[in-house]
Amino acid sequence: MLARGTSGAVVGWHRMLRKSLLHPLPLPSSCALLGPNLPDVWVPRQNTSDTHFSERQNFEFEGVKSNAVILGGKSIAQDVKQKVAEEIGRIKRTIGKSPKLAVVLVGDRRDSQTFIHIKLKACEQAGIETSVALLPQNCEKKELLDVVTNFNKDPAVHGIIVQLPLPQHLDEENVINFVNPEKDVDGFHPLNIGNLAVKGRKPFFIPCASKSCIELLLRHGVEIGGKRAVVIGRSKIAGLPTSLLLQRHHATVSMVHAFTENPEWVTSEADIVVADVGMPNMIRGNWLKQGAVVVDMGTNQVKHPNKEGFRVIGDVCYEEAIKVASALTPVPGGLGPITISMLLSNTLDAAKHAYGLV
Repeated sequence: MLARGTSGAVVGWHRMLRKSLLHPLPLPSSCALLGPNLPDVWVPRQNTSDTHFSERQNFEFEGVKSNAVILGGKSIAQDVKQKVAEEIGRIKRTIGKSPKLAVVLVGDRRDSQTFIHIKLKACEQAGIETSVALLPQNCEKKELLDVVTNFNKDPAVHGIIVQLPLPQHLDEENVINFVNPEKDVDGFHPLNIGNLAVKGRKPFFIPCASKSCIELLLRHGVEIGGKRAVVIGRSKIAGLPTSLLLQRHHATVSMVHAFTENPEWVTSEADIVVADVGMPNMIRGNWLKQGAVVVDMGTNQVKHPNKEGFRVIGDVCYEEAIKVASALTPVPGGLGPITISMLLSNTLDAAKHAYGLV
């Protein structure tokens, strides 16, 4: 039984419902539901606009002695490489076969060529065979996808990497999606990223930089579970998968990106800070909580101040961070060497899967 005064309202509601069924409102498009596809364009920050933040984090850097632990990666990388090489040796002796990595490089970017050279040298030292496909800067999409397809079909190839970034006229996502996820040793395929995001599922491969970040933290005894972690940057190569992996280890994770308001404030609450921005020295000492653990994923080539040529520095201002953090990674010599070793490890796992050894 309806209460007094409600019957008219109910009748009106039914009329409105029938009208909406006959003339439904347009549903939001999938693009609207997913949000605008805006690129992360980082703007260098000369100083913080929040004066309260400056007062709160006003550390006197000059003259302060640092007790920070340097989270070096060279010894960890060497240990991983040695174990990979030993296992490859056992596989060769047992079945007479070796892992093989296929590398696709488009264009002539100096940094990409340097990274490929380092990867190929590491493969040779570990006993991994390699095949390199070099394509011109102006190659067509079909030409690139044909190369990837051939590697996908080749049973002798166990791992495939397409060196990023690609020239602007090529769709990176489309190319990544084309790689067989069981050979995607970079771990960028949507199937691998998706399985990384879902608790209880296991991707074929975890992206190398993210895997190296967690490996470094665990080996140095850094507690992750229950800690506040901030990942600065959300690239598919490092930032996004690192945030997913930190959640897997039960950290409380926040992501800071180019549209985050007051990123210094967000970062200053973190026990663990991971930087993946691609801008030299962007994260300053006053962004950091006293005693934070800082992992710098940045590798930025800048002109050397005292001599000709270039040097590599990170996204974090090392000279300032070392006086605030309890531990931090150097650049170079931090995550870089471990990341290369994780590529070797992923390639070995791909070969073991292909040979039925797992």
